[in-house]
Amino acid sequence: MRSPAWARAVNDAKDTDALDALFAGLPPTLTVEEVSELLNISRQNTYAWLREGVIPGYKIGTTWRVIRDELKETMRRSANVPHRRETHRPHPEEEQED
Repeated sequence: MRSPAWARAVNDAKDTDALDALFAGLPPTLTVEEVSELLNISRQNTYAWLREGVIPGYKIGTTWRVIRDELKETMRRSANVPHRRETHRPHPEEEQED
């Protein structure tokens, strides 16, 4: 079984950003089918994400088109980033006066 495009891209990305590797070689505009394959999601889910604005797209008549670089930047902005653990700050009422 062939691994999904995203998995191959992550494995192949050595000196480049994984998203750059994922999107390398793709045309400037993508079809719903291409986006579905790229993200390894169903076409129905892709259409839903387009309608909901989760991923950027343009509907021309009955056809959706996705600009490759807009999708890449959306994914870059949406990447999970570990949150810094905040140190405990005492509530003003917990602070003691000297």
